[in-house]
Amino acid sequence: MKRTIKENIYKILYVVSILLVVGFTIRFGVDIFRYDSYNSSAPLYAYALVRTVEFIVPSIICFVVALIVRKRHKKD
Repeated sequence: MKRTIKENIYKILYVVSILLVVGFTIRFGVDIFRYDSYNSSAPLYAYALVRTVEFIVPSIICFVVALIVRKRHKKD
């Protein structure tokens, strides 16, 4: 039986979720490396909050959607 993209979409969503977490780790690592508390007007936790909204929230959404799609596909 040939599997279609529609049957494997949850795997793609899992990969996207993992890539977003890896992107968060790399980007926030760069933010930590470049952060200078003397010249920066924003505290480091502000950068962490922004990166969380940019990367982790979409990652969680992709992961939840993947779980729902996988559960729905198993029922069929």
